[in-house]
Amino acid sequence: MSATGANGGPLLRVLVVDDDFMVASIHTRFVDRVEGFEVVGVAATASAAREEVARLRPDLVLLDVHLPDASGIDLLRSWRAAGEDVGVLVVTAAREADTVRAAAAAGAAHYLVKPFEFADLESRLQLFRRTHGALGAVTTADQEVIDSVFAPVGTGRTALPKGLSVETAAAVLRALRESELSATECADAVGVSRVSARRYLEHFAATGQAVVRLQYGGAGRPERRYRPA
Repeated sequence: MSATGANGGPLLRVLVVDDDFMVASIHTRFVDRVEGFEVVGVAATASAAREEVARLRPDLVLLDVHLPDASGIDLLRSWRAAGEDVGVLVVTAAREADTVRAAAAAGAAHYLVKPFEFADLESRLQLFRRTHGALGAVTTADQEVIDSVFAPVGTGRTALPKGLSVETAAAVLRALRESELSATECADAVGVSRVSARRYLEHFAATGQAVVRLQYGGAGRPERRYRPA
């Protein structure tokens, strides 16, 4: 029987796979801050990850690409070849286009480039929760349910979260197509608050319609800048 989170939904179990102890610790703390998720294990090698997936039966694996004994992409492929349907979020410093394509082809739920902030991971975990739970309560899926599962890979029909409007979303996408933007610049271009602009931009980043990069400057936190995917 699955445990239940504070919001009444199932508590999703996460395995963190990274050979850097400090990085794994940071990712673990990030996951544990997201309601409805709990880290049930940590693995530093591909072989350990195989054992822990078989033993713990997690719902999601945060998987690094560069592991000491095998590529994380090869590990993902081996799981899929064996019929293992655990969700996988690739979390890596690898930016090569071939690696990104390989992760997508092997069935990764999403791909997040290090370094990232808590909000980057949180948005992708929430997206995973929506797609993971879409088919849980039905035996036959209608088109709306099917779209909720497949929209994140780029159908363009992703349902907007509650509180976001279609009209404003379209305006934000138009602004993004013109130039790379920060949340503040997007807010000025569209005529909404910075907080609202950030919500739309993070939604598009989580659903694969935008890419985020961190711009480091002077003192303080790096600026998050968004461009079309």
